Amino acid sequence: MITKGKDMEQKAVEEVAALMCAAARTAPKGKGVDNLATLVVTGEDKDRLAKEMRRIAEEYSAAFFARDAGNVDSSEAVVILGQRPVPFYLPVCGYCGFENCAENKEKSGVCAVSVGDLGIAACSAAAVAGLHHIDNRIMFSVGRAALNLKLFNDDGIVEAYGIPLSVSGKSPYFDRK
Repeated sequence: MITKGKDMEQKAVEEVAALMCAAARTAPKGKGVDNLATLVVTGEDKDRLAKEMRRIAEEYSAAFFARDAGNVDSSEAVVILGQRPVPFYLPVCGYCGFENCAENKEKSGVCAVSVGDLGIAACSAAAVAGLHHIDNRIMFSVGRAALNLKLFNDDGIVEAYGIPLSVSGKSPYFDRK
């Protein structure tokens, strides 16, 4: 049996995407509370994600969404990490800009510790991709589009980052215009 390189590269991307989800899940979290959700998007769903990014770019005159959509187009898969920002009720925190967690929740704020947890999870996932020589880049724009499309099927998830993955002769995430 002969398997062509492109097929093996796609398989490698999918295996690494699974490992990235595991790394994100096991990343350190504030008070050990796990509010993380993970997805891997390919094929038509990836195309739909890029289309939504272009729509956002047009509607809000945010050119970087269109640029990033081009990166999604040239990627084999996209790992998306989402977070349910439940306040941790830490005493003397206020990182969210509110006096305490009760005020944050009352005013529908977003817990800064939760956002930090999402960032740590994203970095853990990106490190796994890097260790396996899969080109990647953490993107806010991908997460925003995923939330708009309700890809998580969970209205409690209101923060997300996406990490497109590529195997090519040159990283599509470098020298971006």
